[in-house]
Amino acid sequence: METEHNIRLTSAELSSLWTTYLADTISICIFEYFLAKVDDTEIKPILEHALKLSKDHVDIIEKIFTEEGIPIPRGFTDEDVNPKAPRLFQDTLFLNFVKHMAKGGLATYGYILPLTVRKDIREFYSSCLASTTELYNEATSLLLSKGIELRPPYIPYHKEVDFVGKQRFMAGWFSDKRPLTGQEIMNLFANFQTNSIGTAIITGYTQVARSKKLREFFHRGKELAKKQMEIFEQYLSQNDLPVPMTWDHMVSQETEPPFSDKLMLYHVGVMNTSGIGNYGTSISMSQRRDITVAYTRLMGEIGLFAEDGLQLLIENKWLERPPQTIDRDKLI
Repeated sequence: METEHNIRLTSAELSSLWTTYLADTISICIFEYFLAKVDDTEIKPILEHALKLSKDHVDIIEKIFTEEGIPIPRGFTDEDVNPKAPRLFQDTLFLNFVKHMAKGGLATYGYILPLTVRKDIREFYSSCLASTTELYNEATSLLLSKGIELRPPYIPYHKEVDFVGKQRFMAGWFSDKRPLTGQEIMNLFANFQTNSIGTAIITGYTQVARSKKLREFFHRGKELAKKQMEIFEQYLSQNDLPVPMTWDHMVSQETEPPFSDKLMLYHVGVMNTSGIGNYGTSISMSQRRDITVAYTRLMGEIGLFAEDGLQLLIENKWLERPPQTIDRDKLI
């Protein structure tokens, strides 16, 4: 029988660890820069906590890869961050960024954990979920105490149990539209928020990118996010629901880059992947046809944008090859 310590990593475990490593090395660079600029004494400990979690993840994955004889990815290093660069974002955006990074981490770790089998990998992702939940709660509590947390809209409580009686419940084209369900509101609100944070980040990246191609690419991404926010805003407004605030005003006018072009481009790719995943989840929770069609179209737009980002990574030789299966035809 094969013992636990010499069971090889599965494709799911290997690829998940590899992807987690790259994401956490990005986070380390970003949080180190944030910590060099933050003034708020309440936000600073949360950034320190976030940085420690990412460093712990990197250390554990490096140990696993070394024991397995797997090359450690290059990822992102001190060469990709300049903590001495001027402040690009305000403290409040730092805090919101931590919350949304934690939110994305919870979704990712929750997806990965059921696909892992080896005990040490299950324990690692279980600890990632627990520690990221703690970080998310810390960030949310501080946002609430500062009075800047954005709550999803309220809707009336049911007074009695009721059942859907007409197929109109699924309709959504022309004038035949029912009011939004709570889940549809939740996702429209959350996707507006995520795009709002992303717009602020990519606005900063557009200002500081060294490459003209990247500046044009980032600007295109900013306009795409704003367009999609307008669609979410329209759905909420048509149902007399509040629309979340935007964060563009939290970006300074500085043009000196705190991060390498490579890091910024890869980070935008991570945000694209997260956005596509969010829209996929939103489709599964929406019953109105017009909303599912809108999400499907928006996913396609992000997909095309993300593909162009990958091409830029490849052109610049910045895209590390992920773990993959053997090309048998090439061997033959």
